[in-house]
Amino acid sequence: MRKTIAACTLVLGLTAGIPAAGAAAPPGPDSSPSAAVPGPLTPAARTAVLRRYAADTWRSMTAMVDPGTGLPSDKVSGDLKVRAKVTSPTNLATYIWSTLAARDIGLVGHREATARVAKVLAALGRLEHDTATGLYYNWYDPATLRIVRTWPDTGDPVRPFVSSVDNAWLATALTMTANAVPEQARTARALLSRMDFTAFYDPAGRADVGTGLMTGGYWTEKPEGCSQESDYAHTGTTVYSTCHRYGAMSETRMVTYVAIALGQVPAEHYFGLWRTFPDTCDWGWADQKPQGSWKTYQGVDVFEGTYGYRGMRFVPTWGGSMFEALMADLVVPEETWAARSWGRNHPVHVAAQIEHGLNEAKYGYWGFSPSDNPAGGYREYGVDGLGMDTDGYTSDQERTSVDPGFGDCRPAKPEPAAYGDGVVTPHASFLALRYAGDKALDNLARLRAGFDAYGPGGFYDAVAVRSGKVAKEYLALDQGMVMGALGNALARDALRRYYVPGGAERLLKPVLGLEEWDARLR
Repeated sequence: MRKTIAACTLVLGLTAGIPAAGAAAPPGPDSSPSAAVPGPLTPAARTAVLRRYAADTWRSMTAMVDPGTGLPSDKVSGDLKVRAKVTSPTNLATYIWSTLAARDIGLVGHREATARVAKVLAALGRLEHDTATGLYYNWYDPATLRIVRTWPDTGDPVRPFVSSVDNAWLATALTMTANAVPEQARTARALLSRMDFTAFYDPAGRADVGTGLMTGGYWTEKPEGCSQESDYAHTGTTVYSTCHRYGAMSETRMVTYVAIALGQVPAEHYFGLWRTFPDTCDWGWADQKPQGSWKTYQGVDVFEGTYGYRGMRFVPTWGGSMFEALMADLVVPEETWAARSWGRNHPVHVAAQIEHGLNEAKYGYWGFSPSDNPAGGYREYGVDGLGMDTDGYTSDQERTSVDPGFGDCRPAKPEPAAYGDGVVTPHASFLALRYAGDKALDNLARLRAGFDAYGPGGFYDAVAVRSGKVAKEYLALDQGMVMGALGNALARDALRRYYVPGGAERLLKPVLGLEEWDARLR
């Protein structure tokens, strides 16, 4: 994922639109959320709007591509003229599945889509990678295919790092390619077959319950700060793994899904991830005291806790953002495979984000997820109350947070009197399409009508809704999530159909279906 995401979601240092015809004018930045809103679109109008968004978003994805190598960059300027000089495995993944979505929606033909994917796979065959594991480093120059060792914007040194979650997204896209592009199936499978995710698996990561967790990744050269020496591939070669382990139910669960689906780690590893931390004062630093009880699945003890938010109950993510909750859901049918757990949880996360934006913070808009910062740079955004981290992601520039306390272990702090300049990112609404389609399209239409939020490549990355500042860039990660959501909406769950056959359906699906969470709306 992006550099900042990698820093912000190093999840646990644990070693133990187009407005509808006749629609009322959308509210301005300080308007009441009770103002008149457009009504639901007809099916035909809805399809037309989604197709328009897809066509424009695809234009931004193609603008990111280096014409020589065929690789996308990390982002492109709002006028589609200036590409970033770096890319990552996740960017390659989102571009591959965006290409498949564009083909299935009818934006490009089969021949063009196949050629685009083939060019990416050819470049993957040439990229320097860790040959012992078949895994890729985190930053490359898309024009030269060289590893980035100096950050272009600052000149700061970059130590080669192999990210577990970035490689998981790339493996996901290779799996999809093998199932969706017959001409490239053999090449995709060959690249996938050499990827060894056991390099990230720490079997003692949850020694307390007898299973492991995934590290964030490893450096091939000793970095500054915390790292742990490890013989990652049992080859006698030392690398330097991150000190943290991914233990929350965030977007990083995708590395767990991929490793299980490939048969490389035991399926019970899934139950080593924390739903919430336990309800004792030993965990009193966490965001709030959960409600729950201990249960056992496949020999692993699981504390099945939930948090509360304005009358709702849910299993939290780490920071409280939309992409943490729903990015994995783009490719894994969590709400059907796990109808009693994820199927209950996802609608609550969407409803809670809407509740926060409209009624708690009173922005008039909703959808909070890491994105470009309209004031410059990149930052994590979310709904603080939906995350496990006490200093979770916040929804405004002022970092207004809440602290509900942890029972008798930590007293609550007063709720904020007001929120500041809320930052809304359109990709969050697209992720919510499956669970609140009319509300998502209405929110997007408001953003488009109320701000200079839409350009030649679709929605810009983020809007600060009270100041009106707009981050006028397109990011491969965020546009890729938009294309993925649109591909699913317009092409019969295309991304899911291409990922799930094989190991995911055989090895992952049975595990996801075992639990029942106390997640519920009001």
